[in-house]
Amino acid sequence: MRILVVDDDPEIIGLLRRGLSYEGYTVETAADGTEALAKARDHEPDLVILDIMMPGIDGLEVSKRLRQGSDVPILMLTARGSVTDIVTGLGSGADDYLVKPFAFDELLARVKALLRRRQPQEGEVLRFSDLSLNTAAREVKRGKDIIALTTQEFDLLELFMRNPRQVLKRERIYERVWGYDFGGESNVIEVYIRYLRAKLEAGGGPRLIHTIRGVGYVLKE
Repeated sequence: MRILVVDDDPEIIGLLRRGLSYEGYTVETAADGTEALAKARDHEPDLVILDIMMPGIDGLEVSKRLRQGSDVPILMLTARGSVTDIVTGLGSGADDYLVKPFAFDELLARVKALLRRRQPQEGEVLRFSDLSLNTAAREVKRGKDIIALTTQEFDLLELFMRNPRQVLKRERIYERVWGYDFGGESNVIEVYIRYLRAKLEAGGGPRLIHTIRGVGYVLKE
């Protein structure tokens, strides 16, 4: 697996190159957005780890441009950690978001989770109300409209559609979708739910993902 690491901090570049290479990944690096886009085009990485604050083309614009022609998983790695920053980062096309300073073990867990979900699997079509989800093609439709989802949004919706009308606690969602425990302090799940709802309801359809305050979320009519 080839990973492209994009950051203008030489220490971060060195840390990730050493750590990811030790884990068996082939690592390409870039120090700015222009170089990142060129290397992504030439080397076709399996995953991109992307800083936001860089000279020239910033990480948000890089993410948007990558997403125009590729479904490569993008992990934002940045010092910006507010809810607004996370919403903006995911809105640019990123699949996951990690705030600096970070633990390498957590970053590695996220990398493995994103790459694991790109492996081909035997497909099936899940249906609920007017939603359909094709696990092999990774295609979602509401009625006849195709809905474009990021990797994590798709996996989150798949979890709901495999457990319709069941209240899913936050801890279970983190474990099943991200593959590890956030420790209960992250607001990432709320951001993903917000984006998923916006996309599912864009055509005017009624809300299907509901909040159960203090408990979690449920997919129901």
